[in-house]
Amino acid sequence: MSFAARCLGDEAVDSLARQAACAQLLKQVEASGVDQIRLSWCDLHGQLRGKTLTVRALAQALHNGIGMVSTILLKDTSDRTAYKVFEAGGVADLPGSARGLEAGPAGGFDSASNLVLLPDPTSYRQLPWAPNTGWLQCQAWFPSGEPVALDTRRVLQQALSRLQLAGFGMRCGLEVEFHIYKIAPDGLAQALDPQQAAWPGPAPAMQMIHPGYNLLSEAWGDQCAVPLRIVQATAQALGLPLTSLEIELGPSQVEAVFDVTDALTAADNMVLFRSSTVQALRRAGYHATFMCRPPFPNIMSSGWHLHQSLVQTHNGHNAFARTHPREGSNAHDAEFTLSATGAHYLAGTAYRGLGTANLNSNLLAEIRARTTQPPLVLTNGSLTTDTTLNPRAALRYASGAAPDLGFHYPILDHVIGSVILTNALLAINP
Repeated sequence: MSFAARCLGDEAVDSLARQAACAQLLKQVEASGVDQIRLSWCDLHGQLRGKTLTVRALAQALHNGIGMVSTILLKDTSDRTAYKVFEAGGVADLPGSARGLEAGPAGGFDSASNLVLLPDPTSYRQLPWAPNTGWLQCQAWFPSGEPVALDTRRVLQQALSRLQLAGFGMRCGLEVEFHIYKIAPDGLAQALDPQQAAWPGPAPAMQMIHPGYNLLSEAWGDQCAVPLRIVQATAQALGLPLTSLEIELGPSQVEAVFDVTDALTAADNMVLFRSSTVQALRRAGYHATFMCRPPFPNIMSSGWHLHQSLVQTHNGHNAFARTHPREGSNAHDAEFTLSATGAHYLAGTAYRGLGTANLNSNLLAEIRARTTQPPLVLTNGSLTTDTTLNPRAALRYASGAAPDLGFHYPILDHVIGSVILTNALLAINP
């Protein structure tokens, strides 16, 4: 049995569709002239790590994965292992596998034991900046076939699965700010001098590609057209939905805007865009950084806009928009167009951790009186055991109590729809 067949996901990992995709990929690679394949996995900091295989090793990797030391999952931002993996109990608090001994007594992290990277054959791309080089995205598994709970992509997948059970899908659009610098003549000399090796090593000497402080300047855009063309050509060759490249306010700062996709694709696209941009520009003598604030005076910090919306899975409609205005509302009211689902979602982002020090006391009292915990959602599922639903939150706070998650609408304990009861009783307490 292949390792892929042993993997335990929400559904069969080694499906007939995956097997067909693997067979098609092997034919495609053989006919393309590609002679090496990068197998990449995204770590907790958004950095791609992995191994480069020869083509002859690809078939084996598709079915049985490749080993990866588990400490790669435990690195801090300086690339040092944050847990004492060789000491007894050093990783005891990490979630791991409970299946068999292959994963180790601490779930695969003790003594720097291996994880397994399993490639996704549908993620294949040929890298435009690296001749005859293919690329595959991987997911991390314990050797027992258990998923790795700490894998950030899996965390997102699980969240999206819960969202789907509630009847929704998520759509995202990206606007990504970053800095591009021209590596100065002989700028790498010190950075690559073995006498200067350190952890971390010195950065190369750099020059700006535009002087900044002229937002959306066409002149600055023309001045840095060469590196921006590289960014555009790389993104488009990889099939990323790039729509525009723009001059940001800060010196040497630019922005890339992408069309909307489903949330998981948007996350994958962001990781691939960042990594590919850095590599393609480096080959052309430029340095791209997605750090928030490069260590230069008079610089502008970078951020990014993550446009978010929910769609109803049964019809694809925008779940944030009302089909009809709320009764009694007018065009100046949010609920004239914003649905109850949209208000719930917006409250969860805008009011979570709400600071109350400067709020009008009457407004604060109203918010506290109309704030509840999020409702428990039961939809598109089945119950096979007796279940009792109890009130989840008091309508009003006790005097002096701290605010909860901040959902600013009248209390709603449970949302139930399309739930099938099989030999079970559902009781709802007032």
